[in-house]
Amino acid sequence: MKIGKYNLHLVSTGTFGLDGGAMFGIIPKPLWEKTNPADEKNRIQLGVRCLLLESGSKKILIDTGMGTNWNEKFVSIYKVDQQSNNLFNSLENFGVKPEEITDVILTHLHFDHTGGSTKLENDKFIPTFSNATYHTQKKHFDWAVNPSDKDRGSFIKERFLPLYDEGVLNLIDGESHFDDEIEFILINGHTFFQQMIKLSDSSNTFLFCGDLIPTASHVPIPYVMGYDIQPLVTIEEKKKYLTQAVDENWKLIFEHDPITVAATIAKTDKGFKVKERFDNLI
Repeated sequence: MKIGKYNLHLVSTGTFGLDGGAMFGIIPKPLWEKTNPADEKNRIQLGVRCLLLESGSKKILIDTGMGTNWNEKFVSIYKVDQQSNNLFNSLENFGVKPEEITDVILTHLHFDHTGGSTKLENDKFIPTFSNATYHTQKKHFDWAVNPSDKDRGSFIKERFLPLYDEGVLNLIDGESHFDDEIEFILINGHTFFQQMIKLSDSSNTFLFCGDLIPTASHVPIPYVMGYDIQPLVTIEEKKKYLTQAVDENWKLIFEHDPITVAATIAKTDKGFKVKERFDNLI
């Protein structure tokens, strides 16, 4: 798939597991387990999907997945599986070396979105992509440095603070355009000042949803994560952007759906639902 000057590639970086009840909030388990079955510890499988954009002059990575160098306790709790796919071998499949990445756009700084932004070298975490500028929202960075008790566990500072310390973190102040095809859209329900990435040209529009709509199962309005800082704000944001997706025929890219890569959306008398599913971006 091509958007303007960019070729789009999905980058699979493995899977992990989170508690199904936390992922679906007030929705009863008999409903969500129909599409997202849980294991014996009530964890559902989630994908960790990034996006690679290639043009003649840039190689841009949107989010960096979980990364590596987690201890055994972390891997066990979150059921991390990177045996068949991780960030580096997925990039290698597209013929891209880490040092060729020019920009990394981070939707937000939770560990499953920025874990691969740094790597451990000589007992020190350093930027993974040595020639890249990383981009995230300034107000979100400020929150990540001093989070609340509710979301403190989602921010693992060694996975993003080295970017700031090394001077490679560009802090964006509000909604803006990266260039003609890439736009940053701010949302505040899941975490403060998360940025969704809208990719568009004269023919197509994709919305990289981040954690506003992490899986296709989260399209219905009441399906809101227990992790969200402001769930009522999430509901209003979903109504706004799902309406636009219907009216303008956007394709939504799901970062955490283990199967469905993207979808178009329909609105019915019962609310929003997935119209057509895609397992690739072609």
